[in-house]
Amino acid sequence: MVRNGSSLDQRTFDKLSRLYIIALSTIALSVIISQILIRKHLNNQQSDSTVINVAGRQRMLSQKLTKEIVSLSTEDTLENRILLKNKIKKTFDLWETSHNALQKGSDSLGLPKKNSLEVNDKFKTLNPVFDTISKAVKSIINKIENKPPLPLESYTSEISLVKVNEGDFLMVMDAIVNQYDLEADLKVRRLQRLEIWLMVLTLLILLGEFLFIFWPTAKSVRSILSELLIAEKRAKKMAIDADELSASKEKSIKELRALTHAMDETLLFARISSNGNIVHMGNKFSRLFKFSKFSKTQVFWEVISVSENERIIIEDIVSKHKKTGWQGEVKATNKDNEDIWLEMAIIPFSSIEEKSELLIIASEITERKKAQLEIERLTKKSFEEKMSQQKIISSKIIENQEREQNRIAKDVHDGIGQMLTGLKYNLESINIEDIDKTAAKINHLKELTSNIIKGVRTATFNLTPPELSDHGIVPAITKLTQELAKLTGKNIVFFNKTDFNKRLESLTEINIYRITQEAINNAIKYADSTHILVSLSHSEDLLSIVIDDNGKGFDTSKVKNIKNGDGGMGMTFMRERINYIEGRFFINSEIGKGTRITLNIPI
Repeated sequence: MVRNGSSLDQRTFDKLSRLYIIALSTIALSVIISQILIRKHLNNQQSDSTVINVAGRQRMLSQKLTKEIVSLSTEDTLENRILLKNKIKKTFDLWETSHNALQKGSDSLGLPKKNSLEVNDKFKTLNPVFDTISKAVKSIINKIENKPPLPLESYTSEISLVKVNEGDFLMVMDAIVNQYDLEADLKVRRLQRLEIWLMVLTLLILLGEFLFIFWPTAKSVRSILSELLIAEKRAKKMAIDADELSASKEKSIKELRALTHAMDETLLFARISSNGNIVHMGNKFSRLFKFSKFSKTQVFWEVISVSENERIIIEDIVSKHKKTGWQGEVKATNKDNEDIWLEMAIIPFSSIEEKSELLIIASEITERKKAQLEIERLTKKSFEEKMSQQKIISSKIIENQEREQNRIAKDVHDGIGQMLTGLKYNLESINIEDIDKTAAKINHLKELTSNIIKGVRTATFNLTPPELSDHGIVPAITKLTQELAKLTGKNIVFFNKTDFNKRLESLTEINIYRITQEAINNAIKYADSTHILVSLSHSEDLLSIVIDDNGKGFDTSKVKNIKNGDGGMGMTFMRERINYIEGRFFINSEIGKGTRITLNIPI
């Protein structure tokens, strides 16, 4: 800025700029020079560890090579010597490559091409020993690889030569390794001294800049601040004048604040950013959810609910509808774990700063929602009670049926059965005078009596099989098929596919037995079948019984319309029983192709 009409001098700024440029340039130059020197030393030291490692490895390789060569003399078979020769050859190649790389350098091994005079002198001493061992090893390898291979005696002298020279090689190699290590330490110490000198130089530069640049600059800044204070006084006067001009604006602000306060006290009102952070929350909203203070980093859904699931739902609503708006019911939970239902509207708008925000306007509907939920609960409870009552009634009916059947079975067995048997014996003992006339009648009475007894026994067995209560459903069905096969003369077979032998609840077993019994009786009485197969299988949670017959079959579409006559009520009772034990009942039949009835019962 220029002097006329301005509070700061252009020449002062130009001078400060030049001084700071000089200071910063000097520091930058010192840093660059320091980095160049340090990098140079580091590059020289970069390969030191590799050189020492490779040199140290040479001692190990020499010992390994000697050990493998000496081992040749202990191998009796040519095959073992050839295998050992391959190991010697591999070790020798690495040993020879490393020896040459230490002297001439190698990019693949990361070795430099130059050594110090001391190292070169030691290698001059080592090379004759190396050459002697190298020639002896190559001679041994060639003799073993000769066609045919030469005997062990032909290279015994070379083995001795390797053993004799190994000690000299190791001694000189130790000296070379020590020399490499010494030279690496000297480089480190030189780098340390360089770093100290660079640090001292940097401190001197900083001291000079403080004395000749920063201290004079501080004086200049102090002078400028004095001028700024004078300018501040003039600005205060201008502010007083501006206060008078903003009186109307202040009045408008007060009116806006009054309106905002009225909204805060009467509405559940809040403003949030598009990502959910609270910009403003009304007092009524704060009181409802027991929040007296909140920061602008707090998220809206974390304030109005302590439930993680509710927070996720509200966050999802805000995220999906932050551009289009939304209206609906939301459940929240305050700090006291009280459920609060809100009818809430989300309205997107842009604030004065042209930032996208969301306006939240809600009304509390907790009592109304509780009443609605209570009505739904009572309706559901009434339905469940009716279902439970129906199930109890069905259970009682079935239990009464079973008790009545047991009573009838006992009466038939103990009363009618005994009387008919006595009748049969009495008829057989009659003294007939007119043999020709009465013989046919007596024979007929005998046959009739036998049929009555057989019918009574069949009815007794059908009513209450003892195997069912004593042993379970599988023995009961087995007995049922066997007895019915004997009584009817039909081929009735039971096949337990999965060897099921578990006991079920008493009423479940009774209903399974009655359904199976009814299906077999239908196949015997109405289907005119000659072969009936009852197969049983089960899985972890399902028992399946299939009754197949080769009878005349029927039209399954007409079963639901049958209300009277044989078979109609039987099907009805079968369905009622399967529903009682929460199973499923399937009928597959075609006219002339037989019938299949499938029962699936959960276990």
